Amino acid sequence: MEATAKANFIRIAPRKIGQMLTLIRKKPVKEAFKILMFAQKSPKTLIEKTLKSAVANIGRLKTMDGVFVKECYVNGGPSLKRWRARAFGRAAQYKHRTSHLIIIVADKKI
Repeated sequence: MEATAKANFIRIAPRKIGQMLTLIRKKPVKEAFKILMFAQKSPKTLIEKTLKSAVANIGRLKTMDGVFVKECYVNGGPSLKRWRARAFGRAAQYKHRTSHLIIIVADKKI
């Protein structure tokens, strides 16, 4: 059995989230939570919440034995366009990137 959890329009760049997802991909859920507990990057709380939601969707929130992270990936969302002051009274545009996070958990390791 599989379950999916999604977090859309996260205001963190996809590259930063992707670095954290490589740590938990294809691992048991208990081990993934331990890895995230000691991680020092900012997206860890959002990944923990989404992973907890996926485990709850599969119905194993109290006993996580035998549940594995089957897939986890991040896609780019819409970019927020902002302006920053530059020299000589000019302005430069920059993009504040957003992300869509998808985590799929399964009962058996694949």
